[in-house]
Amino acid sequence: MVKARIAGVATAVPPYKVDQETIVRVAPLVFGPSFTDFQRLLPVFANTQVRTRYFARPVDWFLSPHTFQESNGIYLETAFELSNRAAEAVMTESGVSPGEIGMVVFASTSGIATPSLDSKLIQTLGLCRNIPRLPVWGLGCAAGVAGLARAAEIAPQLGGRYLLFVTVELCSLTFQLRDLSKANVVATSLFGDGAAAVLIGTRAEGPELLASYSHLWDNSEDIMGWEMVETGFKVRLSRDIPSLVRTEMPALLDASAAAWGISRSDIHHYVIHPGGAKVLEAFAQTTGINPAALDHSYHVLREYGNMSSPTVLFALKHLLDTTPPADELGLMLAFGPGFSAEQVLFRW
Repeated sequence: MVKARIAGVATAVPPYKVDQETIVRVAPLVFGPSFTDFQRLLPVFANTQVRTRYFARPVDWFLSPHTFQESNGIYLETAFELSNRAAEAVMTESGVSPGEIGMVVFASTSGIATPSLDSKLIQTLGLCRNIPRLPVWGLGCAAGVAGLARAAEIAPQLGGRYLLFVTVELCSLTFQLRDLSKANVVATSLFGDGAAAVLIGTRAEGPELLASYSHLWDNSEDIMGWEMVETGFKVRLSRDIPSLVRTEMPALLDASAAAWGISRSDIHHYVIHPGGAKVLEAFAQTTGINPAALDHSYHVLREYGNMSSPTVLFALKHLLDTTPPADELGLMLAFGPGFSAEQVLFRW
């Protein structure tokens, strides 16, 4: 069967750009009363290596309590606007018309929409009303790679038409003002908002999507995810994630390489979801690769923070924008709730 290829990647961010210095000035107003010496936690904000992020609302908005109804209402409006911008951009840049799109896959885990936002996207973009759509919820940070993997499997069955994959997250709107846990401090230092759209098809000329590999670790539900509270989504984020990457990554990469019939040394490009600087450091250490191989991931982490599912696609776009094709193998990888890992092998 002919393999699917990427026709283009486009991204979008909300209007409120915030530097990390601003967050450092504001954070003591929120967390200071709950920690006897909050100053000792301030290095967390520097250690993330995040410089700037983009939020759906200005910083002052987050200093007042909000109901889930209010936050989710903003999600519905802003998530659609960003998704539409990214989708329109990738269609324009790739020269793909609405009639050439045969399916939409839509991923988001930071808000609730029923009907899912892809139903509105289809109408606004002028897509055919009888194309199938697949909304994906609950994969969190892993959804960028997982969605691309599913898209690559489905696209060859669309008779030459393209599959539009859109992912959007507004992590900032899940901020819980009354959650005074260290996990929320870490989340406050790291997460941002954004959207990405990818066109995949057998007639495309971009990276070839060769194979995928998924893994779910047993009894790991508490590592990462949401806890539903009265005011919305409360972040669950284990401090053990970097150590898990160190201990589990060699076996995982060996297993996927064996399944694909390649050696790990055959991989020349790495597009790793930048869940945090410590995660990227752990990946480089345990695999023995040069940290410079993760420059695309570090660039996105610095400029945008961790936007959950779209983040790895921002890194993929940076690779495509800065690296000419050389017929070399590349690996996309992201971790997400489960605890799980999703991988895609590509050629560029």
